[in-house]
Amino acid sequence: MAASIYFPQRSNGFAEKHHTNGSLPMYSSSSAVREKWRTHGHSSSWLIPITLPIPGVRTRRLRLMAPNPQRLHQFSVSKFGGKRRGPILLLVIIIAAFYTVFALHRRFATDSKTWPKPFSPAGDPSTLVYRKEDLQRIWEWEVAAGHYPSSQKIPEPIGLTTPPINPALPARKSTSPPPRFRSPIVTNSLGVGSKRHYVDLQAPVPDVGYPPRPVPGSVADMDVILEHCDFSTGKYVRDCLEVLRLGGGLDNGKRVRRGKMDDWKYIYVETGEGDNATAADPLLQPMYALKTQGEFDPSDGLTKKRGAEWEPHLHLPPPPKYVPYVHSQTACDPENPRLFHMFWTGPFTDKPYLALLSFLFTQNLGLHLDTPDPNVCRPKFWLWINPGPAAAIPNPNAMKDMFDQLKSNPWASPFLHPRFKDVIQFKLWNTTEQLDGVPELKDEWRAMRDSLFNSGGFVEKVPQQEESVQEEVAASGNKSASATTTNWSGEEDDKVNRVGSKSPSSYDRLSVILSDMARFVLCHRFGGIYLDADTIFLRDWEELWGWRGAFAYRWSRLEKYNTAVLRLNKGSALGTFLFRTALKNRLDFHPMTISRYTKDAYLEPLLLRLPDALFDSAWLNTEQFQRDRPPQPFFTEFADFFDTPQVNSAAPQVLGFDGFFKGAYSYHFHNFWWKPFDPIRNFPDLGPRFAEGERIARAAALSVPVSNLTETEESVADDKRDLDWSIVLKRICEAYIRGERPNLYGEWLKW
Repeated sequence: MAASIYFPQRSNGFAEKHHTNGSLPMYSSSSAVREKWRTHGHSSSWLIPITLPIPGVRTRRLRLMAPNPQRLHQFSVSKFGGKRRGPILLLVIIIAAFYTVFALHRRFATDSKTWPKPFSPAGDPSTLVYRKEDLQRIWEWEVAAGHYPSSQKIPEPIGLTTPPINPALPARKSTSPPPRFRSPIVTNSLGVGSKRHYVDLQAPVPDVGYPPRPVPGSVADMDVILEHCDFSTGKYVRDCLEVLRLGGGLDNGKRVRRGKMDDWKYIYVETGEGDNATAADPLLQPMYALKTQGEFDPSDGLTKKRGAEWEPHLHLPPPPKYVPYVHSQTACDPENPRLFHMFWTGPFTDKPYLALLSFLFTQNLGLHLDTPDPNVCRPKFWLWINPGPAAAIPNPNAMKDMFDQLKSNPWASPFLHPRFKDVIQFKLWNTTEQLDGVPELKDEWRAMRDSLFNSGGFVEKVPQQEESVQEEVAASGNKSASATTTNWSGEEDDKVNRVGSKSPSSYDRLSVILSDMARFVLCHRFGGIYLDADTIFLRDWEELWGWRGAFAYRWSRLEKYNTAVLRLNKGSALGTFLFRTALKNRLDFHPMTISRYTKDAYLEPLLLRLPDALFDSAWLNTEQFQRDRPPQPFFTEFADFFDTPQVNSAAPQVLGFDGFFKGAYSYHFHNFWWKPFDPIRNFPDLGPRFAEGERIARAAALSVPVSNLTETEESVADDKRDLDWSIVLKRICEAYIRGERPNLYGEWLKW
């Protein structure tokens, strides 16, 4: 098609030829279009030359090429749509480019070797109150004490330049690169400990009816467990329980040939001396004195809590000497006492009752022997009783009142029997006494009484009693006084005066918040493992005691802690860090907040987050995860434990303990304090020795006086046809106390 005579074609910069015939006039160089082309012709280049004077040389100038602002403006307007939006987007791109260059320089060209933190954190604000050198000292102390028997790497931001000596880790051949290629930051500890022998637990023939007890002093290798059980790497709870079951010998007599299973062995015993006897004494290796940082910022790469000052430098005592079980002079290590702690508020019910029964049914307590084996360290169970509302102050008679109530309570009185006095002890909880017993808190916690009930940053306000009332209570010697001070509001079931959770609508929130703090206080003061009262033991914990590190477990799918099971070493550096950090964060001990404390300080490996399959195997299924390959049993909600769906209700009676998350160490049924385990037989059924308590509980269940209770022959027709899991587990443990069956390991109770 011929070109229009009104609109000339592009000339590509060459001058147009003038037509001399009588055609219509053409646009000339004086036209508006030509003027616009001429105006923008000089700005078409992305770069423009600029000249700068050269100092000392007047006749010469330095010529440089710089970005053309006008060209950039034109590009942003035409490409990004609009005179306003275009320049703004261009500015953002320029800032991002400069920040990228800065970030790469900080990561690869500076001594800190860390990525910069952009502006302010998008998530929770920082909780950190300790400098990097103090965090280094905590790591060195814990490793030297044998509290890190793991080959997992130490976080690089901690910035250690010398590998800490690790007496709990066997020596390994070094595979580090030559020094010229080696980073100045070390992320491994130097193992100097005894060799590890991984055991195959199986009872000898013909004693194959029950699984064998774990080897005394054996240790669970948490690195192996994480390899097979970590939800973050796509591992299934079902597969994890199989590894735990077979590696722990719990399938004894029921093993199906699966081929060589050396990769599934996770329990070991330490043998021989350390492999590096000439290494420096681990007690002297950590540098406890203040470290010299030179010109570097001691908090480089860390974000301090806003508005808080750095904590004074840590002054830690020498770490306890790590002694493997094979070299120990006694079966029990006084530095690592085997204490189970549990906290309970209000009247004793079937919930702590079953927790204690399952403890007797599974743990190696020597109750099947006339005299306990001196080569076995028997664990003890300390049940801490808070006698009244969480915010109340016990009077001087609280201890006597507590034992009087326990003796008269049919659920509690069986555990006061002399046969159990060496393994089960009841303790009185006193908040003031306990907090005063924590060196990191005793001088400062009173100034924060208003935030004593802090859960995840939400503080429950509790009216403070007058000093005169507290002094009157403290001075009172009246034996008829109640176990706690009188209430404030006069309402027996308000938030402040509530004792125990009677229903979902009357949840004792203050006691729950108090227990969040109590677990850390008890483990830091006395050592041991804390368990929530809605926990049932499923197997012996011997190899968990052997692993000296601190641990909690994973909050279902989230990389957070659930402290329903908590192991913390007595008087540890990690404990000092947690209490001082909590003090500067308004005494918040909620598990989610504890996760922030350790994450901000790069101490998460020191409080190991174990897979929830070990203690809470149903949790992922209840949140609709891994339902394609669930474990046995399959719970879609926690209520299934108490009300087993009819389609699955044949399993509890047939399988019993063997079919209930076999391989897990415990089961957490998540509250349900108000729902009885056994609605049909809602009383302790422990045989003739405890018949009087049984009569009292039967009468209470029937709402009749004890004197009116008639003895009737029980019939199976009166029982529930399909027994739920909660009923079966309770009755199995009771049968062991009655002497009608052995415990999980084939041992009969001797009275």
